[in-house]
Amino acid sequence: MTIPASASSPQLTAPATAAADNPVLSVPPAAPAEAAAYFAASLAFHTDVSDVAAALAAGGHGFTLVDTRSTQAWDQGHIPGAVHLPTAIVPDLAEEVLDRDVPVVVHCWGPGCNGAARAALALATRGFRVKEMLGGIEYWIREGFAYETYEGGQRRTADPLTAPVGADDCGC
Repeated sequence: MTIPASASSPQLTAPATAAADNPVLSVPPAAPAEAAAYFAASLAFHTDVSDVAAALAAGGHGFTLVDTRSTQAWDQGHIPGAVHLPTAIVPDLAEEVLDRDVPVVVHCWGPGCNGAARAALALATRGFRVKEMLGGIEYWIREGFAYETYEGGQRRTADPLTAPVGADDCGC
């Protein structure tokens, strides 16, 4: 006999059926050791704008920040202290512009662009240690960090959907 679910009574469902009907759990979570290995690897490949901003603000950050966008995009706005090395010319100029002994953090426009991933691949295949800055210049600006344009320094108010209002960092 099936008992109908209502607002006042909990739904009675077997755990196996619940997982099969639940798009989140239809593929079960990885075992803790596998999850730990995956997330540790992810952090070896990625960083985020808040961490980069904190490192740059602290000085002596130990990496080179590389903006992989076009010259037109660079002129529109870039992170102070970044090196401009467009993805298309990474294979030709990386050896001349970057120090192989210093880790590289690359970024492009934002989450919808894979230019930084392509630049990171080109750098890694040439022997550079590299991470990708998640969010790119879009999230740098959306989180309220300063940037430079051909007209000078700029800064926007942080977008409350990407950073807590009135806080120095995201608290992650």
